[in-house]
Amino acid sequence: MAKGKSLEELTDPVFYILTALVEPRHGYAIMQNVEEETQGTFKIGPATLYTIIKKLVGAGLIEAEPESDPRRKTYAATAAGITKLEEEVERRKRMVDLGMSVLQGKGRKS
Repeated sequence: MAKGKSLEELTDPVFYILTALVEPRHGYAIMQNVEEETQGTFKIGPATLYTIIKKLVGAGLIEAEPESDPRRKTYAATAAGITKLEEEVERRKRMVDLGMSVLQGKGRKS
């Protein structure tokens, strides 16, 4: 993620991390979840993960669980994070709908 980039539209790594944090998880579990849910097509390294976690915490979209082990912090999406994820899913659905509509009409003009 580029430094200073806003969270108005989520990048793919931010989207996957926020999706993983609908349930509380620590860093390694987040990386595993993303890899499993994408059938290995998308992987997030620790440097990217912790950079994004810091940004999401700063934006109030996730928070560290108060009872988590300080050596293995567990994070979870906040209510604002869930709302942001819902908005992002809708935005991506509109993109897919547009793409499908364009592709379905592709052969009409020939």
